[in-house]
Amino acid sequence: MPVILSPFHLDERLRGGWPLDAANVLDPSLPDAAPWDRMAVIARGIADAVAAERARGAVPLVLSGDCVAALAVVAGVQRAGDDPVVVWLDAHGDVQSPETSASGYLGGMPIRQLLGGADRTVPEALGLRPLDEGDVVLLDGRDLDPPEAAFLAASRVRHEPLHAVESDRPVVLHVDVDVVDGADLPGLLFPVGDGPSLEHVVEVVTAIVARTDVVAVSLACTTADRASAGMRAIAEAARGALERSR
Repeated sequence: MPVILSPFHLDERLRGGWPLDAANVLDPSLPDAAPWDRMAVIARGIADAVAAERARGAVPLVLSGDCVAALAVVAGVQRAGDDPVVVWLDAHGDVQSPETSASGYLGGMPIRQLLGGADRTVPEALGLRPLDEGDVVLLDGRDLDPPEAAFLAASRVRHEPLHAVESDRPVVLHVDVDVVDGADLPGLLFPVGDGPSLEHVVEVVTAIVARTDVVAVSLACTTADRASAGMRAIAEAARGALERSR
């Protein structure tokens, strides 16, 4: 499982160490431009690296500081010929749009972008083919703004409690480390309480990798030391399960 590191949170480079050694550390030169345009440059590098790994039959693990990177992971596996479903573990819904987001936080929109909505700068730069709503599974998503709850209730996105889903299609597995209960993993950028323990998240990730054809893993977290321990535990669980299942 080759590790690809994109050391950015949105369009800003993150400083400090990361919990795993990466074979490919992305270091693009970013233009003096709007955030989405800068993020499109970052995303193209991720998609290129993912597509190259899939072309040689590898299952890449992408480490990043935000969930927008998952758009590039999906685009990369699409480019390599995979037609994936996306299993998304997150404390948040990530289905905001510029019109619904009270905060304007760009990292709260990527599932909506996967489905063909919200800002299209990054998806269009990647050539991302929008997914059908039924091809996205949001696991946990316990902290929803009212517009997100309304969108999910009216959509065919599978919004379910955290559990080991199964699929007969290729799977892109995305894990935002903040799915872990904030009290169990201090140091998260957007902690949410009343969630699963790190141990339970590791168990579910292990089971998903063992039971499905995972073609890429996207793992998002900031680099706060204690939160990075969670990223490392989840990444090692995914890698170990993949090695045992191959």
